[in-house]
Amino acid sequence: MVKSDNFIYFFTICGFFIGLIFSILNFDEPEQILFYTLEITLVFYLIIHVAVMNFFDFSRIGKTVFNKQDHESIGDYFIQELDAREKVMDTLLGSLDQMNQKYEKIMKGQTNSDESIGKQAA
Repeated sequence: MVKSDNFIYFFTICGFFIGLIFSILNFDEPEQILFYTLEITLVFYLIIHVAVMNFFDFSRIGKTVFNKQDHESIGDYFIQELDAREKVMDTLLGSLDQMNQKYEKIMKGQTNSDESIGKQAA
């Protein structure tokens, strides 16, 4: 069976040569020959893409290329990792908030007289 890429390449080249022959036979100026050759090549290119879309069996190939179970297990693993990291970040942010509150108390002079600054830092 012919691969779809080779099929597209073949008909695009065929469209180029058909467009070149048609343009040389009907037009005299080089700009018109170039323009119509490219236009006919583009038309062939688009038509063959529509043909490949309609006649190519993507459902059969999609099952072999895209393994749903593997992607789901990988996705679940990443979700669990993100949850674990989120919990770690929450604890770190909580401890930073506590440290900021203690620092604000120190800077405002609201510390207890029996606590030393060394104990608060530790």
